[in-house]
Amino acid sequence: MISKKLEEAINLQINRELFSEYYYLSMASYFSATGLSGFENFFIVQVAEERSHAMKMYRFLNERGGRVFLKEIEAPKTEFSSPLEVFELAYAHEKLVSGMINGIMDLAIQENDHAARRHFDWFVEEQVEEEATMETILNKLKLVKGEGHGLLMLDNELAQRVFTPPAK
Repeated sequence: MISKKLEEAINLQINRELFSEYYYLSMASYFSATGLSGFENFFIVQVAEERSHAMKMYRFLNERGGRVFLKEIEAPKTEFSSPLEVFELAYAHEKLVSGMINGIMDLAIQENDHAARRHFDWFVEEQVEEEATMETILNKLKLVKGEGHGLLMLDNELAQRVFTPPAK
């Protein structure tokens, strides 16, 4: 049985993962409107990842005797000035999510909940990858100044990304 404190923290994180899904869908829509279909694909894959993260937490909470309580999801930003701004925001968002995941891990450690610690180890590692991915693309955009042939080459590269569901 999971503690009420951890149940509340995980419920909040499920909400934040679903917000991330909305946020990245908004970014995908921006790229669709600007004709950068590779960038759009990158964020469509990110949308699927965020949904899978929320569902992984959903299943864990249910398996531990907790209950998922869905709350309103805030509307994401919908207007962006450039691909560079999008990735600056996405990178900052992933760092924010890492902090939230670390907070849940801290709570699991404090409550001596080994199952939660083991479960959230996966998310801690996932966030390292998420931050690195966003930072890498952000740095590439800075190198090409977010424009020209470099932008189109990066668009081609991002068109190759596919979603691979995480192992249960």
